[in-house]
Amino acid sequence: MLAARPAAAHADYRTRHDSWRTDEAELAAWQQGRTGFPVIDAGMRQLAETGWMHNRARLLTASFLAKSLYLDWRLGARHFLAHLVDGDLANNQLNWQWVAGTGTDTRPNRVLNPLAQADRHDPDGEYVRRWVPELAELPGREIHRPWRARRRPAGYPDPLIAPDALAQRLREGRGIVKEGKAR
Repeated sequence: MLAARPAAAHADYRTRHDSWRTDEAELAAWQQGRTGFPVIDAGMRQLAETGWMHNRARLLTASFLAKSLYLDWRLGARHFLAHLVDGDLANNQLNWQWVAGTGTDTRPNRVLNPLAQADRHDPDGEYVRRWVPELAELPGREIHRPWRARRRPAGYPDPLIAPDALAQRLREGRGIVKEGKAR
């Protein structure tokens, strides 16, 4: 597809007329794996250390940046290309557009809920424990919601955004009136 539409490497394939937010502190927290959402942080830390992460982690971290934080997908795409050992311009840019809802996705306003996804894909918290060691002592699924822990882990950040507002910025930015639910 990129061969037919080379501009899609840097311009929206299908514009949603997004007015992306700019927040350097949130971008840096995402890049460093310090968002306060353990499964997101695990993915970003794995990327920084190994240059790779599973496709599910790529989807979750991209959705979190572009839809929950509502930061420009190109910032994430650039970061991934700079760090992925298997980075490929066409795959990377078009996957980012698909996740951001500016590409060929038929559900452009879908938001992947990192909490529900962590419960589904990392039910025992093994992935998070490996990459976010400061949370390793939290039992079971409590690891995915450290802000609820009786003894909050020292040094781990609070969530950048309210866990119940994961789709709010996207809805506001795109003028979506209907109440959507992050899945």
